[in-house]
Amino acid sequence: MLFNLLSLALVLAGPPAGHCHKVAIEAYSCKDTDQVKDIEPDYWKADPQSVEWFRNARFGMFVHWGVYSLIGHGEWVMNNERIPISEYEKLPPQFNPTKFNAHDWVKMVKDSGMKYITITSKHHDGFCMFDSKLTSYNIVKATPFKRDPLKELASECHRQGIKLFFYYSQLDWHNPDYYPRGGTGKTAGRPDAGDWEKYKDYYIGQVRELCTNYGEIGGVWFDGWWDKPTADWGHDVLYPMIHQLQPKALIGNNHHVTPFKGEDFQMFEQDLPGQNTAGFNTTHQSDLPFETCRTINNSWGLNTADHNHKPIPELIRYLVQAAGRDANLLLNTGPQQTGEILPDHRERYLAIGQWLLTHGKTIYGTRGGPIKPSPWGVTTSHGKQIYVHVLEWPTDGILKLPPFPVKIHRASAFVGGASIPFEQTTSGVKLTLPTASKDPVDAIFVVETEKGF
Repeated sequence: MLFNLLSLALVLAGPPAGHCHKVAIEAYSCKDTDQVKDIEPDYWKADPQSVEWFRNARFGMFVHWGVYSLIGHGEWVMNNERIPISEYEKLPPQFNPTKFNAHDWVKMVKDSGMKYITITSKHHDGFCMFDSKLTSYNIVKATPFKRDPLKELASECHRQGIKLFFYYSQLDWHNPDYYPRGGTGKTAGRPDAGDWEKYKDYYIGQVRELCTNYGEIGGVWFDGWWDKPTADWGHDVLYPMIHQLQPKALIGNNHHVTPFKGEDFQMFEQDLPGQNTAGFNTTHQSDLPFETCRTINNSWGLNTADHNHKPIPELIRYLVQAAGRDANLLLNTGPQQTGEILPDHRERYLAIGQWLLTHGKTIYGTRGGPIKPSPWGVTTSHGKQIYVHVLEWPTDGILKLPPFPVKIHRASAFVGGASIPFEQTTSGVKLTLPTASKDPVDAIFVVETEKGF
Protein backbone atom coordinates (compact mmCIF):
# COMPACT_ATOMS: atom_id res chain seq x y z
CA MET A 1 0.00 0.00 0.00
CA LEU A 2 1.20 3.54 -0.76
CA PHE A 3 0.55 4.66 2.81
CA ASN A 4 3.21 2.30 4.14
CA LEU A 5 5.67 3.09 1.38
CA LEU A 6 5.44 6.83 1.94
CA SER A 7 5.07 7.11 5.70
CA LEU A 8 7.51 9.84 6.67
CA ALA A 9 9.91 9.79 9.57
CA LEU A 10 11.19 13.33 9.51
CA VAL A 11 14.79 13.42 10.65
CA LEU A 12 15.80 17.01 11.12
CA ALA A 13 19.48 17.84 11.03
CA GLY A 14 20.87 21.08 12.41
CA PRO A 15 22.46 23.09 9.59
CA PRO A 16 23.37 26.76 9.89
CA ALA A 17 20.39 29.09 10.34
CA GLY A 18 18.67 29.99 7.11
CA HIS A 19 19.64 26.81 5.26
CA CYS A 20 17.46 23.84 4.47
CA HIS A 21 17.11 21.16 7.10
CA LYS A 22 17.85 17.70 5.78
CA VAL A 23 15.08 15.18 5.73
CA ALA A 24 15.18 11.41 5.44
CA ILE A 25 12.17 9.36 4.45
CA GLU A 26 12.18 6.02 6.29
CA ALA A 27 10.55 3.15 4.38
CA TYR A 28 10.83 5.06 1.11
CA SER A 29 13.52 6.75 -0.90
CA CYS A 30 13.02 8.33 -4.29
CA LYS A 31 15.66 5.84 -5.49
CA ASP A 32 13.31 2.95 -4.79
CA THR A 33 11.29 3.36 -7.96
CA ASP A 34 10.49 -0.36 -8.17
CA GLN A 35 8.25 0.02 -5.13
CA VAL A 36 5.77 2.14 -7.04
CA LYS A 37 4.62 -0.97 -8.89
CA ASP A 38 2.53 -1.71 -5.79
CA ILE A 39 0.69 1.62 -5.94
CA GLU A 40 -3.04 1.10 -6.25
CA PRO A 41 -4.27 2.25 -9.69
CA ASP A 42 -7.00 4.44 -8.18
CA TYR A 43 -4.37 6.75 -6.71
CA TRP A 44 -3.50 7.88 -10.23
CA LYS A 45 -7.06 8.98 -10.91
CA ALA A 46 -8.76 12.27 -10.14
CA ASP A 47 -12.04 12.34 -8.26
CA PRO A 48 -14.74 12.76 -10.97
CA GLN A 49 -16.78 15.19 -8.85
CA SER A 50 -13.70 17.38 -8.36
CA VAL A 51 -13.08 17.40 -12.10
CA GLU A 52 -16.68 18.41 -12.73
CA TRP A 53 -16.48 21.15 -10.10
CA PHE A 54 -13.28 22.49 -11.68
CA ARG A 55 -14.79 22.62 -15.15
CA ASN A 56 -17.81 24.47 -13.80
CA ALA A 57 -15.84 26.97 -11.67
CA ARG A 58 -14.38 28.93 -14.60
CA PHE A 59 -12.72 31.72 -12.57
CA GLY A 60 -10.05 31.78 -9.86
CA MET A 61 -7.45 34.07 -8.30
CA PHE A 62 -3.73 33.37 -8.69
CA VAL A 63 -1.44 34.82 -6.00
CA HIS A 64 2.33 35.28 -6.31
CA TRP A 65 3.50 36.41 -2.88
CA GLY A 66 6.82 36.06 -1.11
CA VAL A 67 9.79 37.93 0.34
CA TYR A 68 10.56 39.22 -3.17
CA SER A 69 7.72 41.72 -2.62
CA LEU A 70 10.15 43.67 -0.41
CA ILE A 71 12.24 44.46 -3.50
CA GLY A 72 9.23 44.96 -5.77
CA HIS A 73 10.90 43.77 -8.96
CA GLY A 74 8.90 40.60 -9.50
CA GLU A 75 9.26 37.03 -8.28
CA TRP A 76 12.31 36.29 -10.49
CA VAL A 77 14.41 39.09 -8.96
CA MET A 78 16.88 36.72 -7.28
CA ASN A 79 17.78 35.19 -10.65
CA ASN A 80 17.37 38.26 -12.85
CA GLU A 81 19.46 40.57 -10.65
CA ARG A 82 21.98 37.85 -9.77
CA ILE A 83 21.40 38.11 -6.03
CA PRO A 84 23.37 35.46 -4.11
CA ILE A 85 21.81 33.50 -1.27
CA SER A 86 23.96 35.36 1.26
CA GLU A 87 22.26 38.63 0.27
CA TYR A 88 18.80 37.25 -0.42
CA GLU A 89 18.65 35.73 3.07
CA LYS A 90 18.65 39.27 4.45
CA LEU A 91 15.07 39.69 3.18
CA PRO A 92 13.12 37.36 5.54
CA PRO A 93 14.11 39.27 8.73
CA GLN A 94 12.56 42.37 7.12
CA PHE A 95 9.35 40.68 5.98
CA ASN A 96 6.45 41.50 8.28
CA PRO A 97 3.13 41.65 6.35
CA THR A 98 1.02 42.74 9.32
CA LYS A 99 -1.84 43.97 7.12
CA PHE A 100 -2.50 40.52 5.68
CA ASN A 101 -6.12 39.63 6.41
CA ALA A 102 -7.29 36.23 5.21
CA HIS A 103 -10.95 37.10 5.78
CA ASP A 104 -10.71 40.19 3.56
CA TRP A 105 -8.86 38.30 0.83
CA VAL A 106 -11.45 35.54 0.66
CA LYS A 107 -14.39 37.94 0.85
CA MET A 108 -12.94 39.86 -2.10
CA VAL A 109 -12.59 36.59 -3.99
CA LYS A 110 -16.26 35.76 -3.39
CA ASP A 111 -17.40 39.27 -4.28
CA SER A 112 -15.39 39.00 -7.50
CA GLY A 113 -17.15 35.83 -8.60
CA MET A 114 -14.04 33.69 -8.24
CA LYS A 115 -14.44 30.12 -7.01
CA TYR A 116 -10.90 29.24 -5.96
CA ILE A 117 -7.49 30.61 -4.98
CA THR A 118 -4.11 29.28 -6.08
CA ILE A 119 -1.28 30.72 -3.96
CA THR A 120 2.48 30.30 -3.94
CA SER A 121 3.56 28.09 -1.04
CA LYS A 122 7.15 28.11 -2.30
CA HIS A 123 8.47 29.89 -5.38
CA HIS A 124 11.75 29.36 -7.21
CA ASP A 125 13.69 31.33 -4.57
CA GLY A 126 13.09 28.45 -2.14
CA PHE A 127 11.49 30.56 0.58
CA CYS A 128 8.43 28.85 2.06
CA MET A 129 5.29 30.86 2.79
CA PHE A 130 4.09 28.14 5.16
CA ASP A 131 5.26 26.52 8.39
CA SER A 132 7.39 23.71 6.97
CA LYS A 133 9.07 21.43 9.47
CA LEU A 134 11.66 20.49 6.85
CA THR A 135 13.40 23.87 6.69
CA SER A 136 13.87 26.95 8.84
CA TYR A 137 13.75 29.03 5.65
CA ASN A 138 10.07 29.82 6.04
CA ILE A 139 7.76 32.65 7.05
CA VAL A 140 7.12 31.36 10.58
CA LYS A 141 10.73 30.69 11.58
CA ALA A 142 12.65 33.28 9.57
CA THR A 143 10.48 36.43 9.73
CA PRO A 144 9.13 38.70 12.47
CA PHE A 145 5.62 37.90 11.21
CA LYS A 146 5.85 34.41 12.76
CA ARG A 147 2.44 33.40 11.40
CA ASP A 148 1.44 30.90 8.74
CA PRO A 149 -0.67 32.86 6.21
CA LEU A 150 -1.56 29.69 4.33
CA LYS A 151 -3.03 28.18 7.49
CA GLU A 152 -5.11 31.32 8.00
CA LEU A 153 -6.13 31.38 4.36
CA ALA A 154 -7.09 27.70 4.39
CA SER A 155 -9.26 28.22 7.46
CA GLU A 156 -11.00 31.21 5.87
CA CYS A 157 -11.50 29.42 2.57
CA HIS A 158 -13.17 26.53 4.38
CA ARG A 159 -15.38 29.00 6.25
CA GLN A 160 -16.44 30.96 3.17
CA GLY A 161 -16.74 28.08 0.71
CA ILE A 162 -13.77 28.84 -1.55
CA LYS A 163 -11.38 26.10 -2.68
CA LEU A 164 -7.65 26.54 -2.04
CA PHE A 165 -4.91 25.28 -4.34
CA PHE A 166 -1.21 25.40 -3.46
CA TYR A 167 1.34 26.49 -6.05
CA TYR A 168 4.63 24.69 -5.38
CA SER A 169 7.89 25.26 -7.25
CA GLN A 170 9.77 22.06 -7.94
CA LEU A 171 12.68 24.30 -8.88
CA ASP A 172 14.69 25.68 -5.93
CA TRP A 173 17.48 28.29 -6.14
CA HIS A 174 18.22 28.05 -2.42
CA ASN A 175 18.49 24.36 -1.59
CA PRO A 176 22.09 23.11 -2.01
CA ASP A 177 20.91 19.62 -2.92
CA TYR A 178 19.21 20.90 -6.09
CA TYR A 179 22.08 19.50 -8.12
CA PRO A 180 23.11 19.14 -10.92
CA ARG A 181 21.95 22.69 -11.55
CA GLY A 182 19.18 23.46 -13.98
CA GLY A 183 18.98 26.30 -16.46
CA THR A 184 18.27 29.04 -13.90
CA GLY A 185 19.54 30.20 -10.51
CA LYS A 186 23.18 29.76 -11.41
CA THR A 187 24.31 32.91 -9.60
CA ALA A 188 22.89 31.93 -6.21
CA GLY A 189 26.32 30.98 -4.87
CA ARG A 190 25.58 27.36 -4.05
CA PRO A 191 28.46 24.87 -3.92
CA ASP A 192 29.04 22.74 -7.00
CA ALA A 193 27.79 19.63 -5.25
CA GLY A 194 24.55 18.23 -3.95
CA ASP A 195 22.33 15.17 -3.73
CA TRP A 196 19.41 15.14 -6.16
CA GLU A 197 17.75 12.17 -4.46
CA LYS A 198 17.89 14.02 -1.15
CA TYR A 199 16.33 17.07 -2.79
CA LYS A 200 13.50 14.95 -4.18
CA ASP A 201 12.87 13.58 -0.69
CA TYR A 202 12.82 17.16 0.61
CA TYR A 203 10.38 18.56 -1.91
CA ILE A 204 8.07 15.55 -1.86
CA GLY A 205 8.12 15.81 1.94
CA GLN A 206 7.03 19.43 1.72
CA VAL A 207 4.18 18.56 -0.64
CA ARG A 208 3.15 15.93 1.91
CA GLU A 209 3.04 18.68 4.55
CA LEU A 210 0.80 20.80 2.33
CA CYS A 211 -1.49 17.81 1.84
CA THR A 212 -1.76 16.96 5.54
CA ASN A 213 -1.64 20.20 7.55
CA TYR A 214 -4.25 22.44 5.91
CA GLY A 215 -7.45 20.45 5.79
CA GLU A 216 -9.08 19.64 2.48
CA ILE A 217 -7.43 21.44 -0.43
CA GLY A 218 -8.53 21.88 -4.02
CA GLY A 219 -5.25 20.75 -5.52
CA VAL A 220 -1.55 21.33 -6.13
CA TRP A 221 -0.22 23.54 -8.94
CA PHE A 222 3.39 22.64 -9.81
CA ASP A 223 5.92 24.80 -11.62
CA GLY A 224 9.63 24.58 -12.47
CA TRP A 225 9.87 21.19 -14.19
CA TRP A 226 11.09 23.02 -17.28
CA ASP A 227 14.32 23.95 -15.45
CA LYS A 228 15.50 20.31 -15.66
CA PRO A 229 13.23 18.59 -18.19
CA THR A 230 15.34 15.41 -18.37
CA ALA A 231 15.55 14.90 -14.59
CA ASP A 232 13.65 12.28 -12.63
CA TRP A 233 11.27 14.38 -10.54
CA GLY A 234 9.65 11.44 -8.77
CA HIS A 235 6.21 12.06 -10.23
CA ASP A 236 5.48 8.34 -10.12
CA VAL A 237 5.46 8.66 -6.33
CA LEU A 238 4.43 12.30 -5.94
CA TYR A 239 1.17 12.22 -7.87
CA PRO A 240 -0.33 9.08 -6.27
CA MET A 241 0.72 10.37 -2.85
CA ILE A 242 -1.29 13.56 -3.36
CA HIS A 243 -4.37 11.67 -4.50
CA GLN A 244 -4.09 9.34 -1.52
CA LEU A 245 -3.68 12.09 1.07
CA GLN A 246 -6.17 14.43 -0.62
CA PRO A 247 -8.71 12.28 -2.53
CA LYS A 248 -10.56 15.34 -3.86
CA ALA A 249 -7.47 17.29 -4.90
CA LEU A 250 -6.50 17.95 -8.51
CA ILE A 251 -2.96 18.01 -9.86
CA GLY A 252 -1.59 20.34 -12.52
CA ASN A 253 1.95 21.02 -13.70
CA ASN A 254 2.99 24.14 -15.58
CA HIS A 255 5.59 22.33 -17.70
CA HIS A 256 4.31 23.63 -21.07
CA VAL A 257 4.28 20.19 -22.69
CA THR A 258 1.70 17.44 -23.17
CA PRO A 259 0.29 16.46 -19.73
CA PHE A 260 1.92 13.57 -17.90
CA LYS A 261 0.22 10.56 -16.37
CA GLY A 262 -1.43 11.51 -13.07
CA GLU A 263 -2.13 15.14 -14.00
CA ASP A 264 -5.75 16.24 -13.82
CA PHE A 265 -5.87 19.53 -15.77
CA GLN A 266 -3.81 21.17 -18.49
CA MET A 267 -2.34 24.65 -18.05
CA PHE A 268 -1.65 27.40 -20.54
CA GLU A 269 0.48 30.30 -19.26
CA GLN A 270 -0.39 33.75 -20.61
CA ASP A 271 -2.14 32.02 -23.50
CA LEU A 272 -5.52 30.64 -24.43
CA PRO A 273 -5.72 26.88 -25.12
CA GLY A 274 -4.23 25.99 -28.47
CA GLN A 275 -2.28 29.26 -28.71
CA ASN A 276 1.41 29.96 -28.14
CA THR A 277 1.83 33.70 -28.31
CA ALA A 278 4.08 33.54 -25.21
CA GLY A 279 6.54 31.30 -27.04
CA PHE A 280 6.75 28.39 -24.61
CA ASN A 281 3.31 26.75 -24.50
CA THR A 282 2.37 23.58 -26.27
CA THR A 283 -0.45 23.97 -28.76
CA HIS A 284 -1.51 20.38 -28.05
CA GLN A 285 -4.89 20.21 -26.34
CA SER A 286 -5.46 17.12 -24.23
CA ASP A 287 -8.76 15.65 -23.07
CA LEU A 288 -8.19 17.13 -19.60
CA PRO A 289 -9.92 20.27 -18.28
CA PHE A 290 -8.11 23.48 -19.27
CA GLU A 291 -6.90 26.45 -17.27
CA THR A 292 -5.20 29.58 -18.54
CA CYS A 293 -3.29 31.79 -16.09
CA ARG A 294 -2.99 35.47 -16.86
CA THR A 295 -1.47 38.56 -15.24
CA ILE A 296 -3.45 41.75 -14.64
CA ASN A 297 -0.41 43.85 -15.51
CA ASN A 298 2.77 42.29 -16.98
CA SER A 299 4.13 40.81 -13.75
CA TRP A 300 3.33 37.84 -11.52
CA GLY A 301 4.98 38.98 -8.28
CA LEU A 302 4.80 42.59 -7.10
CA ASN A 303 6.54 44.93 -9.54
CA THR A 304 6.24 48.52 -8.36
CA ALA A 305 7.39 49.84 -11.75
CA ASP A 306 4.72 47.94 -13.70
CA HIS A 307 1.61 50.10 -14.00
CA ASN A 308 0.35 48.45 -17.20
CA HIS A 309 -2.82 47.14 -15.58
CA LYS A 310 -5.13 45.74 -18.22
CA PRO A 311 -8.47 47.56 -18.62
CA ILE A 312 -11.51 45.92 -17.05
CA PRO A 313 -13.23 45.25 -20.42
CA GLU A 314 -10.12 43.46 -21.71
CA LEU A 315 -10.03 41.19 -18.64
CA ILE A 316 -13.73 40.37 -18.95
CA ARG A 317 -13.30 39.55 -22.62
CA TYR A 318 -10.37 37.27 -21.78
CA LEU A 319 -12.54 35.42 -19.26
CA VAL A 320 -15.18 35.03 -21.98
CA GLN A 321 -12.61 33.85 -24.51
CA ALA A 322 -11.29 31.29 -22.03
CA ALA A 323 -14.78 29.95 -21.29
CA GLY A 324 -15.46 29.76 -25.04
CA ARG A 325 -12.44 27.45 -25.27
CA ASP A 326 -13.72 25.38 -22.35
CA ALA A 327 -11.07 26.77 -20.00
CA ASN A 328 -10.91 28.40 -16.59
CA LEU A 329 -9.20 31.75 -16.09
CA LEU A 330 -6.76 32.02 -13.19
CA LEU A 331 -6.21 35.78 -12.91
CA ASN A 332 -3.07 36.77 -11.02
CA THR A 333 -2.18 39.38 -8.44
CA GLY A 334 1.10 40.10 -6.67
CA PRO A 335 0.26 41.37 -3.16
CA GLN A 336 2.24 44.13 -1.51
CA GLN A 337 4.87 43.47 1.14
CA THR A 338 2.26 44.55 3.71
CA GLY A 339 0.00 41.64 2.75
CA GLU A 340 -2.56 43.84 0.99
CA ILE A 341 -3.95 43.34 -2.51
CA LEU A 342 -3.02 46.18 -4.84
CA PRO A 343 -5.94 48.65 -5.08
CA ASP A 344 -5.73 48.59 -8.90
CA HIS A 345 -6.12 44.81 -8.85
CA ARG A 346 -8.87 44.78 -6.25
CA GLU A 347 -10.84 47.26 -8.37
CA ARG A 348 -10.57 45.00 -11.42
CA TYR A 349 -11.50 41.82 -9.60
CA LEU A 350 -14.60 43.40 -8.09
CA ALA A 351 -15.64 44.92 -11.44
CA ILE A 352 -15.48 41.48 -13.06
CA GLY A 353 -17.61 40.22 -10.16
CA GLN A 354 -20.23 42.86 -10.91
CA TRP A 355 -20.31 41.83 -14.56
CA LEU A 356 -20.70 38.17 -13.54
CA LEU A 357 -23.70 38.99 -11.35
CA THR A 358 -25.62 39.69 -14.55
CA HIS A 359 -23.81 37.50 -17.07
CA GLY A 360 -22.46 34.64 -14.96
CA LYS A 361 -25.07 32.20 -16.28
CA THR A 362 -23.26 32.29 -19.63
CA ILE A 363 -19.90 31.44 -17.99
CA TYR A 364 -20.31 29.23 -14.91
CA GLY A 365 -21.18 25.60 -15.53
CA THR A 366 -20.96 26.01 -19.29
CA ARG A 367 -18.87 24.17 -21.83
CA GLY A 368 -16.92 25.81 -24.60
CA GLY A 369 -18.47 25.79 -28.04
CA PRO A 370 -20.15 24.17 -29.88
CA ILE A 371 -19.04 26.75 -32.46
CA LYS A 372 -15.31 27.13 -32.92
CA PRO A 373 -13.87 30.44 -31.62
CA SER A 374 -13.82 33.02 -34.40
CA PRO A 375 -12.69 36.65 -34.83
CA TRP A 376 -16.24 37.78 -34.01
CA GLY A 377 -16.26 35.94 -30.65
CA VAL A 378 -17.00 32.61 -28.97
CA THR A 379 -19.85 30.44 -27.79
CA THR A 380 -20.55 28.70 -24.53
CA SER A 381 -23.30 26.17 -23.95
CA HIS A 382 -25.39 24.55 -21.25
CA GLY A 383 -27.88 21.88 -22.17
CA LYS A 384 -30.07 23.11 -25.03
CA GLN A 385 -28.91 26.71 -24.76
CA ILE A 386 -26.01 28.17 -26.71
CA TYR A 387 -24.69 31.53 -25.55
CA VAL A 388 -23.28 33.53 -28.44
CA HIS A 389 -20.70 36.04 -27.17
CA VAL A 390 -20.21 38.73 -29.83
CA LEU A 391 -16.90 40.47 -29.10
CA GLU A 392 -16.53 42.06 -32.55
CA TRP A 393 -19.82 43.39 -33.95
CA PRO A 394 -20.44 42.48 -37.62
CA THR A 395 -20.46 45.53 -39.86
CA ASP A 396 -23.86 44.69 -41.36
CA GLY A 397 -25.37 43.54 -38.07
CA ILE A 398 -25.80 39.98 -39.35
CA LEU A 399 -23.82 37.22 -37.62
CA LYS A 400 -23.15 34.27 -39.91
CA LEU A 401 -22.65 30.94 -38.14
CA PRO A 402 -21.84 27.48 -39.51
CA PRO A 403 -24.59 24.86 -39.90
CA PHE A 404 -26.21 23.51 -36.74
CA PRO A 405 -26.82 19.76 -36.50
CA VAL A 406 -29.96 20.41 -34.42
CA LYS A 407 -33.05 22.51 -34.96
CA ILE A 408 -33.16 26.02 -33.47
CA HIS A 409 -36.35 26.93 -31.65
CA ARG A 410 -35.61 30.53 -30.73
CA ALA A 411 -32.94 33.22 -30.67
CA SER A 412 -32.97 36.12 -28.23
CA ALA A 413 -30.90 38.79 -26.54
CA PHE A 414 -29.49 37.57 -23.22
CA VAL A 415 -30.14 40.91 -21.54
CA GLY A 416 -33.87 41.62 -21.72
CA GLY A 417 -34.78 38.38 -23.48
CA ALA A 418 -36.25 40.00 -26.63
CA SER A 419 -36.52 37.64 -29.60
CA ILE A 420 -34.25 38.30 -32.58
CA PRO A 421 -34.70 37.16 -36.20
CA PHE A 422 -32.76 34.09 -37.29
CA GLU A 423 -32.51 31.99 -40.42
CA GLN A 424 -31.43 28.35 -40.34
CA THR A 425 -30.55 26.44 -43.51
CA THR A 426 -28.31 23.54 -44.41
CA SER A 427 -25.58 26.04 -45.31
CA GLY A 428 -25.58 27.85 -41.98
CA VAL A 429 -27.35 30.08 -39.48
CA LYS A 430 -27.82 33.84 -39.66
CA LEU A 431 -28.66 35.97 -36.62
CA THR A 432 -29.90 39.51 -37.18
CA LEU A 433 -28.46 41.42 -34.25
CA PRO A 434 -30.41 44.43 -32.96
CA THR A 435 -28.34 47.56 -32.57
CA ALA A 436 -29.88 48.06 -29.13
CA SER A 437 -28.02 44.94 -27.91
CA LYS A 438 -24.60 46.17 -29.04
CA ASP A 439 -22.16 46.10 -26.13
CA PRO A 440 -18.52 47.30 -26.19
CA VAL A 441 -17.52 44.48 -23.84
CA ASP A 442 -19.60 41.44 -24.80
CA ALA A 443 -22.98 41.34 -26.54
CA ILE A 444 -24.59 38.02 -25.61
CA PHE A 445 -27.36 36.22 -27.46
CA VAL A 446 -29.10 32.96 -26.62
CA VAL A 447 -29.83 30.28 -29.18
CA GLU A 448 -32.28 27.65 -27.89
CA THR A 449 -32.09 24.31 -29.66
CA GLU A 450 -34.29 21.24 -29.91
CA LYS A 451 -31.75 19.15 -28.03
CA GLY A 452 -28.28 19.61 -26.60
CA PHE A 453 -25.15 19.14 -28.69
